Amino acid sequence: MKPATRATLDLLRRHPEGVTALTALDEIGSFRLGARVFEIKQDGWEVETRWETTTSGKRIARYVLHETEQLGLAL
Repeated sequence: MKPATRATLDLLRRHPEGVTALTALDEIGSFRLGARVFEIKQDGWEVETRWETTTSGKRIARYVLHETEQLGLAL
């Protein structure tokens, strides 16, 4: 797993309520949260995408890791 992908997985683990692009940028300096989540899913992890609307009307994705539902990997 690439270092940026590992950092994103660790970020998802630290935030059970989910992670937005703003959180990823602030905490790990990642501008490519969606790409890293895609790689995490490719590695067999269950990550849910929840769409939210901000007060300004923009839609954003919040990614939530479901660690107990990991696919194909032993915990």
